[in-house]
Amino acid sequence: MFRKLHEPGAQALTVYIDGQPAVAEPGETVAAVLLRQDAAASRTTPVQESPRAPYCMMGVCFDCLAIVDGVASTQTCLVTVRDGMRVQRQYGKRSVQP
Repeated sequence: MFRKLHEPGAQALTVYIDGQPAVAEPGETVAAVLLRQDAAASRTTPVQESPRAPYCMMGVCFDCLAIVDGVASTQTCLVTVRDGMRVQRQYGKRSVQP
């Protein structure tokens, strides 16, 4: 859907989305990396399980929620990538631990 214009000399980072490696650059948000994937959805809605993808890119709409390094419902538009970061798409309802 989207592609990044390469910045000459930019360092390449590797993040893992659902276990698959994806290339990112320092300063990018996780949401921006998700949007460049074949399936841009970061989660499904709890009731109808409709796919949702990052939309506002500023932390207002909550459509970019995903599991980042084991933390569910993370707003990926507010988190910058780190090398080796693990991102999982979030399906359905969030599980609540007692």
